[in-house]
Amino acid sequence: MSQPPDLPLPVARSVASLRQTVADWRKAGLRIGFVPTMGALHAGHLSLVERAKERADRVIVSIFVNPTQFGPTEDFSKYPRQEASDAARLAAFGVDVLYSPSVEEMYPAGAATTVSVGVVTERLEGVFRPTHFSGVATVVAKLLNQVQPHVAVFGEKDYQQLLVVKRLVADLDIDTEIVPGPTVREADGLAMSSRNAYLSEEDRAVAASLPATLNFVASQLRSGVDAGPILEAGRARLLKAGFREVQYLDLADAATLAPLERADRPARLLVAALVGATRLIDNIAV
Repeated sequence: MSQPPDLPLPVARSVASLRQTVADWRKAGLRIGFVPTMGALHAGHLSLVERAKERADRVIVSIFVNPTQFGPTEDFSKYPRQEASDAARLAAFGVDVLYSPSVEEMYPAGAATTVSVGVVTERLEGVFRPTHFSGVATVVAKLLNQVQPHVAVFGEKDYQQLLVVKRLVADLDIDTEIVPGPTVREADGLAMSSRNAYLSEEDRAVAASLPATLNFVASQLRSGVDAGPILEAGRARLLKAGFREVQYLDLADAATLAPLERADRPARLLVAALVGATRLIDNIAV
């Protein structure tokens, strides 16, 4: 592992160099924290770094745009890549190592193993992005095996993904504590996301109605009413605001994502909707 002259912190680009650094830290008795990302970092990512720093002596952040979690019509080639500016932000936050492997390093020729997590992947995102969670589970399993962190932090904005990772770690006996990081929002409530950069000025104004609608629907559901009519009203509200499609707005059990008819236990309200060409997801606790 080396520190390239054009980057402000040490960078590991191979599994071997990363493992040597991790082995040295573990030998010294240091606690290792990890935050996996796809880059294009914003304040939401940095809040995850802060949570990792609170729980570890050394923090590794990965930047890897994972091709296996993108569908054939999705934005893999267009996904923003800005390693130099991302590295500068991570260095300023005291990250110890950036792990930035190539696709060839992560998926060498002949790689044939994938990871599939059942049940929790079958609804919501699993319906509209049927190959997505297999790609997520495979790359997360590989990253956790490569980094071997004591603790890894995943954001709640991708709530279903968070549950998938928790299930993966439990089922495969991976010795890493998974810590959730609360969603960080813009001033108008829109959840921070790298994909927000795709929004035109007009679409950005429409997008602000997503968190507003979530909060409105959640406030109604907390009174114990039947969810069906309230969810339908929420979908109509988003379409009226200018979203061109609401793929789902559902109330689900917070632990299993099983659908709920009313908020009679810890629950999550989850949404995916398209404004212009951009697909936005969000969720809040109910």
